[in-house]
Order: sequence, then structure tokens, then C-alpha cells
Amino acid sequence: MSYPGTSPIMIADTPQLQLEIPSDALSQVWQQQAFTTDGIHWQAALNQASLKTLLPWVQSFAPNARIWANSAALSSFWEVVNGGAIEFENQRLVVIPTAAIDDRELRVPQEWVDLPSWAGDYYLSVAVNLEDDEIQVLGYTTHQMLKQRAQYDPLDRTYSLNEADLIPDTNVLWITRRLCPDEVLRSQLAPLPALSLQQAENLLARLGTTDVVVPRLAIPFQQWGALLEHGGWRQRLYQRRLGLPEQWSVQQWLQSGISTLAEQFGWGATEMQSNLAWARGSEISSQKALLRHLSIAGKPYELRVFQKSDDVWRFELQSTSGALIPGGFKLRLLLEDLMPFENNEDVAMNAIECLYLEVRLSPGDTLVWETEPLPENYDREILCF
Repeated sequence: MSYPGTSPIMIADTPQLQLEIPSDALSQVWQQQAFTTDGIHWQAALNQASLKTLLPWVQSFAPNARIWANSAALSSFWEVVNGGAIEFENQRLVVIPTAAIDDRELRVPQEWVDLPSWAGDYYLSVAVNLEDDEIQVLGYTTHQMLKQRAQYDPLDRTYSLNEADLIPDTNVLWITRRLCPDEVLRSQLAPLPALSLQQAENLLARLGTTDVVVPRLAIPFQQWGALLEHGGWRQRLYQRRLGLPEQWSVQQWLQSGISTLAEQFGWGATEMQSNLAWARGSEISSQKALLRHLSIAGKPYELRVFQKSDDVWRFELQSTSGALIPGGFKLRLLLEDLMPFENNEDVAMNAIECLYLEVRLSPGDTLVWETEPLPENYDREILCF
């Protein structure tokens, strides 16, 4: 099989890790994910191959390891920036793939280094050969070493580290973790200034067209980073660049069915008994509710969203295992720009059956939901009402 822009990578006899790409690693990115150009699609394939190949290797050392971000969200990352990440034991390993034969340096996009919510503890440089279905890990470094030793290029906003500055043997990573558990891996990062809703809308309008070929370089980094760190805005940017219709309209979901993208994120619909019918003493009826399955602190939960009256919507969080929600858990709603509002949070003071919020909304209003602790692979979503 041949792919655009490929050429064989010569694998030398070195201590560097070499792994075979699983046969099903690329099926999703080739068949299901869409991108604005063939080049971006190709780079996404390199990212997918790297993550899917490396995950079992990481899991052999840290069984709870998982790819960071919902799999449905990855295309919105790869449309605008190269790289992916694997999380394990409260740490993050950022994977930067390349297909170039002579590219023996690690070039990390600034997003993976300077965005507080994206930054990793470890960074792997990975050579991918899709023709021979194999990858080679050229070496690794840490966030602190990148900040101290790498050369920053303001033209393409990357941190570059020569191969000689990489640690070639990945066994050292796991040995060091065991022998030096308190090693400082990350440099401190300051949070980025928040974007107002108007600023975000202006940036999305400007960058959401393919006339802007490289959106990550089109505006100052602090604005770009703040836009990307908001998962809902990053998704909107992806949708606009692909010319997709609105994917997160709750009213459309209830009337016409869940959008394809929302289904991939885990949203579904269910029928539930109408409390209004009970209150009126009339014949029992049912109403449609939106349902999102979550994993929080290793336990299964579900988030339900349904219309209680013409302008009142109810959000409920419940355990699906029959257990109570532990004390300290929170269900929270925020405005699209992540600002709080009155009575926007419900807190479990003790173990309880359900957390819920009721909010009065007008057509066109938007909300972001979140829980505390955050669900596994949580990515902010903007629900449009």
C-alpha cells in the first residue's frame, strides 16, 4: 500500500524502541475522519498510527494508560496542529510523529509546550513508516528540558531539540520514574488570558475559512491558545473549516436525532416518563431526554438533559451502578465563555442519588457543562438551545 508523501525509513540497529503498527490502527482516520486537505489527513494518519501503536506499550508499564481526549475530538486537534498524547498515572506523554527520513530532531508545536491544559511531562519523537507498518521512537525528553534546551522558532512556533539532546533508550524513562519519583518534569506555565465571547466569535469567523491556510500562525499565540483550550470553540473551528452544519443544537437533536459528531462523543436519546403528566393527573406520557454516559473516578454515570417546561431545562447526574454519588462531587453549568451565573452549581454535601440543575433558557442560549471530578477524556462542549 502506498500513501502520499511516503518514503521508507531505514531502521538502524540501535537501542531505540521499534514497534509494529496494528493492522486496524488507521481504519478510523482513513474512513471516518474528515480534514480540509490531503496533507492534513496524511499527518493525522501518522498521529493515529503513533498513538495506537504506543498505547499498548505504555499500558505494559502503566495499565491505566489511555489516549488523551475523546477519540471523536482528535480530528479537531489534528486539523490545526500535529501531535497527540497518552495519559497515565496523572502524567502525560506527548507524541510527535514525523515521516521524514532525515528529520532527526524533535520539533514540538508550541501548543503542546505552552498551553497549560495541553502540556506534557514527557515528549516522544517518533518516526513513522506506513509502508512497512512500523514506528521507531527516536528518543524522548521532558517538558522542563524542552523549555531549557530547545530552540524556539517564532516563524513556525515550534520548539526544536537536536537528536543528541534526546534520551534514545525509552527504558530510562520507566527506570527513572521508579527510582526518582519526585523528579521535576514540568516547567511552570502561566495561564493564558481569557477570551470574551465576542473575541472568540470574531476569531472563529476569521479562522473558520480555508482561505486561512495555517490558522495557528494567523493570530497572536495567546489568543490562539485560549481559543484551542476551550474544547467547544476548537470543535466549532473544525466544523467551520470543513463547512459542517451546526452539530450541537439540542433542539435539533430532539426533533431530528443526534448529530453524527455528537453521537461519536457519546450523546444519545432516551424516552422518560413525563412528570408533567403525573402532576396533571392525566394519562401517563413520555418525553425524550438526551443522555451522555460518563466515567468519573472510575465509576459509570449518566448525564441527562431534558425540557421540564417551555423555557426550563433540567440537567441530572446519576450513577448507573446503583451506587450513591459521593460527597464532594459537583455538577456545574457555565456560560459559553466559561463564566458562572447564579445557582449554576449543585454540590453533593453527602452521598446522594442525584445531582441536578434547572435553568431558564431562551432560544439561542448556549451552555457548557462540567463535573467535578472531571469525567474521563472530558472535552468541553457548547450545547445550543
